Amino acid sequence: MSTTTATLAVRVARKVEEAADICSLELVSSDGSTLPGFSAGSHVDVHLPGGLVRQYSLCNDPAESHRYLVAVLRDPASRGGSVTVHDAVKEGDEIRISAPKNHFALAHEARKSLLLAGGIGVTPILCMAERLAVTGADFEMHYATRSRERTAFFDRIERSAYADKVTFHFDDGDAAQRLDLAAVLGTPQPGTHLYVCGPKGFMDAVLDTARQAGWGESQLHWEYFAAGAEAAPRADDGSFEVQLASSGRVIPVAPDQTVVQALAGAGVEVLVSCEQGVCGTCLTRVLQGEIDHRDVYLTPEEQAANDQFTPCCSRAKSARLVLDL
Repeated sequence: MSTTTATLAVRVARKVEEAADICSLELVSSDGSTLPGFSAGSHVDVHLPGGLVRQYSLCNDPAESHRYLVAVLRDPASRGGSVTVHDAVKEGDEIRISAPKNHFALAHEARKSLLLAGGIGVTPILCMAERLAVTGADFEMHYATRSRERTAFFDRIERSAYADKVTFHFDDGDAAQRLDLAAVLGTPQPGTHLYVCGPKGFMDAVLDTARQAGWGESQLHWEYFAAGAEAAPRADDGSFEVQLASSGRVIPVAPDQTVVQALAGAGVEVLVSCEQGVCGTCLTRVLQGEIDHRDVYLTPEEQAANDQFTPCCSRAKSARLVLDL
């Protein structure tokens, strides 16, 4: 389910196999006009055949206004999006996308940036590396994949002017070149910011290691592509109520319903996209009640503040939540 928002009509100008099970789509405006500008770390919502909407990071130069480039991994655990991109989307097809959004922006105050990419998580990280290189900023990048054959954009990085700032780590390579998080993260330095994107297990390991090493939350930046077990329904999920602050109306949420579904059933539409607590599109203010957070979008501090939640997957620990709706 998703409410209607303004979208852009684009054409798939090129579809390229970038690595094993990874393809890229070059998207250009259907009418030949320039596309809205974007910054490193941005993504677009891609409206796929069959009504699916998925978020894909832009991985081309932000200075380009004639195209967007996204790359998609064929995921065996896909909810349909990646398989649709690989099997159903062809060169020449017209699709619709959102304007770029950025929930994973570079911190302009950083003295140094440490970029860590795991697998397909390289897409926003690559864009960041190229932007930092253009501006002459201090950075280093570590890119971990299962094998050389599964490393998207390897040649592009090797040919780049910043290639000496990038270290590749292959799971099937010798032990000496594998990613040693304790060594890479080491002792955090003031003004150094860490950016990480990739599979949830990789990101959790990076963030856990960083926090244990003493990195401050303000230095940590991340973007998940998919939720883990947090967003999944649980056998012990119970019912609760949500109240609309504007009208006082109370809406019950059944154990097998999300808050978004309960609201929609009552005629109250909340804009959603990923529906698994990843993108933050549905983020809603909570005025009263205790939240059961199940997203991977909010930081631990933001979750602890108990004043906003993702109604696509998060629930209530209290009998009622009062929403700023």
